Amino acid sequence: MSIAEIKNKERVINELMSFIRKVLVEPEICETALKIAREHLNDENAATVIADELSSTTNIKIPVEHSEADRLFLEVLIDVIKDEKALY
Repeated sequence: MSIAEIKNKERVINELMSFIRKVLVEPEICETALKIAREHLNDENAATVIADELSSTTNIKIPVEHSEADRLFLEVLIDVIKDEKALY
């Protein structure tokens, strides 16, 4: 693994840690994110729609150009909602 790859992984981890801190400080973000994901799960470009609404309604700011950490978060969020729906 090259130094650039290692640095990129460190950046992603740091970005995800920052996000987790926000959620722990403001736990309502979690419920808001899940609600938004439920509403837009089946939309075309669901991840983008979810990211845009999260950015406009919470202090989580996901830029138009999603980073690797942003994509991972959105993927996990969508997977949680899919798992939730599979249980019903």
